[in-house]
Amino acid sequence: MAAASPPPPGTNPLFSFLFLFSSLFFFYYSALPHCSALSTFSISETSNQTLVCAIVYRSDTQQSSLNCTSLDGTGLPGVPIFPDVPFSGVVSGDGFVAAVRTFTSPVPTTSTLVTWRFSGGIVERKRIYSGPEITELESGNTNICGLIGSGGNNASSAVRNFDCWQWREFNASSVPRFSSIAVGGDFVCGISSTNGNITCLGDSRNSSSSRDVISQSPSGENYRAIAAGAGHACALSSDGGLTCWGGDTISSSSSILEGERFISMAVGENRTCGLRSNDTVICWGQNNFRLPASLEATHFVSIEAKRTVFCGVVREDFSLHCWGGGNFTNQSSNSSSIVFSRVLPSACRIDSQCRCGPLTGSGNLCQPGYSICQLCRDFTNPPPPLSPPPPPRQPQSTPPRGGGGWNSKMTAFTTVGSAGSLAVLLVIGFFLYKRVKCSSCKVHDSGPMDEPTTSTPPPPQQRNPSLPRVLEKRLSELASMGNAGQLEEYSLEILLEATSNFSDDHKIGTGSFGSVYRATLPDGREVAVKRAETSSGNSPRTSLGIFVKHQEDKDNAFVHELESLSRLHHKNLVRLLGFCEDGSERILVYEYVSNGSLHDHLHRLDQSPLATWPARIKVALDAARGIEYLHVYSVPPIIHRDIKSSNILLDASWTAKVSDFGLSLMGPSDEEAHLSMRAAGTVGYMDPEYYRLQQLTTKSDVYSFGIVLLEMLSGCKAIHKNENGVPRNVVDFVVPYIVHDDIHRVLDPRLPPPTPFEIEAVAYVGYLAADCVMLEGRDRPSMTDIVNSLERALAACLVHSGSLSRSTTGSSA
Repeated sequence: MAAASPPPPGTNPLFSFLFLFSSLFFFYYSALPHCSALSTFSISETSNQTLVCAIVYRSDTQQSSLNCTSLDGTGLPGVPIFPDVPFSGVVSGDGFVAAVRTFTSPVPTTSTLVTWRFSGGIVERKRIYSGPEITELESGNTNICGLIGSGGNNASSAVRNFDCWQWREFNASSVPRFSSIAVGGDFVCGISSTNGNITCLGDSRNSSSSRDVISQSPSGENYRAIAAGAGHACALSSDGGLTCWGGDTISSSSSILEGERFISMAVGENRTCGLRSNDTVICWGQNNFRLPASLEATHFVSIEAKRTVFCGVVREDFSLHCWGGGNFTNQSSNSSSIVFSRVLPSACRIDSQCRCGPLTGSGNLCQPGYSICQLCRDFTNPPPPLSPPPPPRQPQSTPPRGGGGWNSKMTAFTTVGSAGSLAVLLVIGFFLYKRVKCSSCKVHDSGPMDEPTTSTPPPPQQRNPSLPRVLEKRLSELASMGNAGQLEEYSLEILLEATSNFSDDHKIGTGSFGSVYRATLPDGREVAVKRAETSSGNSPRTSLGIFVKHQEDKDNAFVHELESLSRLHHKNLVRLLGFCEDGSERILVYEYVSNGSLHDHLHRLDQSPLATWPARIKVALDAARGIEYLHVYSVPPIIHRDIKSSNILLDASWTAKVSDFGLSLMGPSDEEAHLSMRAAGTVGYMDPEYYRLQQLTTKSDVYSFGIVLLEMLSGCKAIHKNENGVPRNVVDFVVPYIVHDDIHRVLDPRLPPPTPFEIEAVAYVGYLAADCVMLEGRDRPSMTDIVNSLERALAACLVHSGSLSRSTTGSSA
């Protein structure tokens, strides 16, 4: 007998409830992100150089980083810029490289897109996008386009799922939703997310070959993949068959491709390569272009092309090989084509998101629980989506005897359905809660404007033993979502023993979060322990309700700080190792930086290794790189608000690290120029525009960093006394000499006079410092501009060559 059809909603409470559960599960599943299509290697051409960039796996650090090299082995100065930053995708074109960094915390997933442009040996960096996750990125010779949102086709209607950069003439707002895209010379083609047909678009100034691509785009549906070169494009149909069109399509390839089926392809100029379902590659094109014989039996995972050069990742060992172009004309052996020995073949994704399973051996290249998704091979029978639970059992036409329709199986099913519905509702509620919580901006209040005073916190014995562990669940959730990274949770007993009960003998300073203590852990590691100032609920001026509210505020700040710091990993930022939460105690454990602060070496120590101008410029460059990371590469951007020489620490190798940024959280979004905040900071370092207008921008940190530069040049404190004992600001004293080219009159007398080569670099840094302390933020340089300028100054000191002109780093706010 056929199963009865479901009853109308509302006729049976049980089935109405189960119907709601099924609907909610389908909604939750449909919101899961699909696998991204970010390429992890790319090819760029600049003048007579061909540059190959890839996300390379480093066995020594067990991490991946962006690396670039020229095919003639000379490399390109300035690339990579941040080898410690974990990028997830890279594309290239004529004279530029663009890389994507993806952040899964805080929810929802977001991305930033940064470009490096090469011109006359100078590398210019710029962040061109920050927002919802970029799931696919493609570039032509000059243009970049991407899909934005969940899988490119499941994005909310409030999020535009397609955009282009470096392409002012192209209007992406009216483009239909695509599931995959390809960018050519001055056109873009995409596969519709609804029916799989192909649409090609471009601007009004298209070349003839691009107009051919747009006008000749194939009809029909169910295309699965697409790629484009300068003047033609190719697509794979649902059965793996290849279709190419455009002005420079090679018609003589029909005999080569007869009967071939592909899972991927790469398109260059007048030449194309296809990746077969057996993982081997075949190539064809102008001038009898073919795959080198040494690579014909090689199994590849993925392939890419730009102009005449093709590259692919080998399945056996994930090495990157390239062919085509003048550098490989006489290629005769497999080893001669290796560019990088071990690269990520694609972006790392959660194992459950790999529809055709993870790529064998790729788990070693990703963090636990993540893998590289392998390409699907069976196009005629594509794998089903992640399956929802079995549909609820349909009621029989007549109820069983004696049970009135409620037997033990139906009771059990009701219980399971109820529990499942509750779980799904909790998941949805949690994501909505996180979205609302992350929509507000928070920044660090550095406390009083004067230098922090020393205060002794109450001993741990005074903490309230009956206070519940209100953070236990939230910290558990933070760790389970991966936001806690590699942070370790320390017990209070271990930290009490390591600091002799937070005694003054171990105290080494006071920061915005609280007192700082030096400690040695049981495993021998030296660490810096920052203990938040605690308060007791027994104060006669504090009611229980006010105390609980205050404690909740501290808990929120503590979790936000952990969430923020767990995402910050850079060699010029002091590293957070772990935390402790016990009753009213909130403690952070950092790496111990052994050589003290820059302030000590400038103003307190009689002798210091920072007694040369190259050494000081190197420290300034290190600190600038750390602050640039906070401004540019953190999502959302972070404004420190308390940059000063005492917050720049020096490790055992004299590398500078920015510290005391734990409570500095989210800065203004790209749509906002500033945050309206109560002015806070340290006297002498605080941005006067920020103090006057109560508007915080990244240029406020730039002003403070300018004060640090003036300190390093002159040896004077930010606020110091002149020869008559009258307090004086370092800006008022030093900058007039800089602008009149008399900087030699105010240089730190403890250092030897600069050499002729050094004085040029020192004067250049002086002009940079003067630019940083301009009264209006829009006239100050960005931290990226500052890094570039300090790199040039340091190079001039070290190699004793090169000419420097006055900094022209002013940029708009």
